[in-house]
Amino acid sequence: MVVPYEHFGTLQELSEDAMLEMMRMTRLAQVALDRAFHPEGYNLGMNLGRAAGAGIADHIHLHIVPRWNGDTNFMPVLGDTKVLPDALESSCIKIRQAWAEVNG
Repeated sequence: MVVPYEHFGTLQELSEDAMLEMMRMTRLAQVALDRAFHPEGYNLGMNLGRAAGAGIADHIHLHIVPRWNGDTNFMPVLGDTKVLPDALESSCIKIRQAWAEVNG
């Protein structure tokens, strides 16, 4: 998940610099996830506002969901369905190592 430091509830409130930084961090996160898990694709998504399912309505964030052919669809993954190819602790270790590699 990519989250700006400043609290914004809408894309319109983001500065150009914050928006660009979110996309740069999303790109780095994708590279790290590629190294850690070798997914076959990605879903990127934002839930803007409580009606759209935003858990924190006044703080936008971008979900990065790695995908593999044959896995479950995008909505159940974000709707708390626990479909993981790896244990959480193992995934955390892999992501931290890959993030350190791509982020210097």
